Amino acid sequence: MNIRQIRNATLIVTFNGTRFLIDPWLLPKEAMPGFDSAVNPHIRQPRCELPISVEDIVRVDAVILTHWHPDHIDEIALGALRKDIPFFVQNETDRATIVGFGFTDVRTLSEAGLPFHGSTLFKTGGQHGRRDIIQPICEGIGMPYDAMGVVFTAPGEKTLYIAGDTIWCPEVKTALDAFRPAVIVVNACAASVASGEKLIMGTEDVSTIAAYAKDALIIASHMDTVSHLTVTRADIRALHLSNVVVPEDGESISQ
Repeated sequence: MNIRQIRNATLIVTFNGTRFLIDPWLLPKEAMPGFDSAVNPHIRQPRCELPISVEDIVRVDAVILTHWHPDHIDEIALGALRKDIPFFVQNETDRATIVGFGFTDVRTLSEAGLPFHGSTLFKTGGQHGRRDIIQPICEGIGMPYDAMGVVFTAPGEKTLYIAGDTIWCPEVKTALDAFRPAVIVVNACAASVASGEKLIMGTEDVSTIAAYAKDALIIASHMDTVSHLTVTRADIRALHLSNVVVPEDGESISQ
């Protein structure tokens, strides 16, 4: 497999010969304001430009959207992707949304797994911040709370787990125990709401998952891009964890 960090949670994953685009957030630098309900609302985002062209990014075989949040997909991606591309989502609500933009091959993943081009994609659970605290905040501002992770399996390939927007929680542990992935991608900038409560993993979560899955390669993604980050690439690297890598935008990792 090959995992190319594009920007934020946007990845191009080549797995078993198929190119998957994950969470395509393709806006130019500073095109949208910071989130009013989060820290640093005065900082515009994305904080940096894309490392390659939109045309190169969308030259893929399929798309996976882990959840419908404005830092994971945007109108540029929706306009640039071909409308018949296989498009995988977490639930029927997101499916209806994507279909509403004219896409004709939108598929809902499940925990039971969905075959695609010789691989199987499994939906996994998580907590986009502590459920008891963050879910009511999301509902109060009309933003969905749930986000999925995805496990990729195929004969002859190492197992890949993209955890998605989640903190360390029982659902993540369940996925690790069930699939024993060799490669794990975690979103790790500790993006936080105004109270300081984090929405995704930070240094403590990364340390925990690195210890729990000590034989896996862990890739820290979703770094140095959103307005409401509270952890940087430098912070993760300063942990000096031997099984954690922190790619720059545009960088590829093969396994």
